[in-house]
Amino acid sequence: MMIPACRLVDLPRGEAHRLDIDPPVSVFHTEDGELFAIDDTCTHQDASLADGWLEGREVECPLHASKFNLETGAVDAPPAKLPVRTHEVFVEDGMIYVRQSTAAPNLPPCVAARLAGGLA
Repeated sequence: MMIPACRLVDLPRGEAHRLDIDPPVSVFHTEDGELFAIDDTCTHQDASLADGWLEGREVECPLHASKFNLETGAVDAPPAKLPVRTHEVFVEDGMIYVRQSTAAPNLPPCVAARLAGGLA
């Protein structure tokens, strides 16, 4: 399924745009002009990666400084141990779209419980 994110002109380089879906996804526009989409929730604890620091092809979690590779989703710095999912991103007629991965997300327990209908 293609999910419209935002217009490319509305996402400056070095910034992120969060999609409020379950689980949330963020689109990152690097300083080099590349676009990446990953699950927005840090796999260590419930923190929005869109609120983190973008440097090159990495985003640093604002809560405990875990770093994730935007291209692969891999953990580049702990305390997170599990990667985030990556999603396909493309631009059509000036609009950024995300095609969400079908892989299961790696979510921290509090978020997984909330999405499953349990208490967080």
